[in-house]
Amino acid sequence: MFDFSPVYSLIALLPLDCLQSRFMQQALLGLLLLTPMAAVLGVQVLNFRMAFFSDAIGHSAFAGVALGLILAVNPRLSMPLFGVLVGLAIMAVRRKSNLSADTVIGIVFSAVVAFGLAVVSRFHGVARDMQQFLYGDILTISETEITFLALLFPALMLFQAVGYNRLLQIALHPVTAKAHGVRVALWQYLFAGLLALVVMFSVRAVGVLLVTAMLIVPAATARNLARTAGGMFWWALLVGLSSGFAGLTLSAQDWLATASGATVILAACAWFALSAALAALRGHRRN
Repeated sequence: MFDFSPVYSLIALLPLDCLQSRFMQQALLGLLLLTPMAAVLGVQVLNFRMAFFSDAIGHSAFAGVALGLILAVNPRLSMPLFGVLVGLAIMAVRRKSNLSADTVIGIVFSAVVAFGLAVVSRFHGVARDMQQFLYGDILTISETEITFLALLFPALMLFQAVGYNRLLQIALHPVTAKAHGVRVALWQYLFAGLLALVVMFSVRAVGVLLVTAMLIVPAATARNLARTAGGMFWWALLVGLSSGFAGLTLSAQDWLATASGATVILAACAWFALSAALAALRGHRRN
């Protein structure tokens, strides 16, 4: 396990009383690792028109947690593993079936949610343990989870550095991308697996109800602000990071005292409102 003490010491230097507690320092570090990953993957989610896909992965958290509790496996391990399996399964069925993507995702979505709810109804003690995954709570993030995010972050950024343009080609026209030598299936499965992992950790931060917003809102804001496809990547990073920092610190203020996950999403929505106004102003000037 990594020693994050130097990072926590740097965070403590910030002139904010709320960041002097260790659990807040852990929460901030977790968000600074998680939000940029969700934001840049959200760009591809928009390009692939896969918002429903991320929603299905997020709701599979119920089934993953339920399986973990039934099999006596730590839910924080069973949830991401099950999410990755669901993501890869959706991608496999989507590639090999004649059904539309929305139909495939809708079937899997229904199955995993129904399974999770069935387990909750059968084992009443499970319901209490699943509340934290419904609403999310980044303040309870563990050192082990932060370590995993610290390992996942460079892997995801390497994936983006190598595959950003390839994924854009696949999103625009997969047949043409394949003709140009892009290994479409490989990149789609890698994307689905990484997206599932990030979505599962996003569930821990903002809950099942808001997990799609963590991906979509920064990416949509970036689309309003950026002038190039590459620019969307950097704008999404900025919006994700700033929303995570602002949302956590604002939620800890006595005059606000709101849920951290919800406040992070509200901060991102404020970014989107500003970007929409700027985009409308640019369009008005052109006319």
